[in-house]
Amino acid sequence: MPDLVKRLALLLLILLAAAAAIGYRWFGTYRGFREPMFVEISRGTSSRDIAAELTRQGVVRAEWIFLVVRALHPRATLQAGEYRFAESETPWQVFEKIRRGQIFYQDFTVPEGSNIFDIASLVASAGGMHADDFLREAADPAAIRDLDPVAPSLEGYLFPSTYRITHHTTAKQLCRMMTAEFHKHWRVLAGADVHRTTTLASLVEKETGLAGERPLVASVFENRLARNMPLQCDPSTVYAALLENRYRGTIYKSDLASRNLYNTYAHAGLPPGPIANPGVAALTAALHPAATDYLYFVARPDTPGSHHFSATLAEHEKAVATFRSKNH
Repeated sequence: MPDLVKRLALLLLILLAAAAAIGYRWFGTYRGFREPMFVEISRGTSSRDIAAELTRQGVVRAEWIFLVVRALHPRATLQAGEYRFAESETPWQVFEKIRRGQIFYQDFTVPEGSNIFDIASLVASAGGMHADDFLREAADPAAIRDLDPVAPSLEGYLFPSTYRITHHTTAKQLCRMMTAEFHKHWRVLAGADVHRTTTLASLVEKETGLAGERPLVASVFENRLARNMPLQCDPSTVYAALLENRYRGTIYKSDLASRNLYNTYAHAGLPPGPIANPGVAALTAALHPAATDYLYFVARPDTPGSHHFSATLAEHEKAVATFRSKNH
């Protein structure tokens, strides 16, 4: 009898060990992919279809494993979205990630002063979206028509900020997000012609990155506009070349002579629209320029990023000569 008990105990241990091995085999950690895997779960997708997709992508070993875990949590809600799987995980961990809605998002940051070409390059680097698709959507001003009926494109209204996107975010969706953010900020600023303000703010944004200089730069442009003087804003000349796909990294005489309406050397007044996407500080400066008699400014080589402002051409030329001599 004692021998029989010992044999039964040994058999039970063997069965338990086998069950544990099978359980670990099927319900332990698993990774059937090499690179990080992204799984998109659409709203209304059934548990069976989710299990099938997870199996197909190598996230779980077999469909029935995920369905067993699902059966143990019949009241749980599996949330739609894009999920990222990069490490070996148990079916329980996979299920919990989807139940909790731990959706994958990517932070996409657009710096102040970026133009549509800069943003197109950024979206291409982020992956999931083609630069040409973004440029095509940005060329359609429909999303901003309610604020600016004469906007030639979305340039100026793609608000610089950080956005949460997925691998499936489309160019149209991103443009809608960015113009919605502009709408939100403009509601706070408001009180002026949005087209004129945003166009002027874009010139200010491209000319200086110093907060204290933005109202001064805005005052120079306003003073020149009041006198019908060409703004002679270099960034606008660059933008004209970008639009015509002929920018070569620097400004040439041919660029300054271009008859493109965005070239503020060849045409007095503001360009037809913004040349970049300004932030709140530049928009505020355009709305509230400093009260000055400045008509000129030139970069100071002794203080990177800053400028010397002048009220007369003679003073300006003297400053230019002084700074050039310091560079040699």
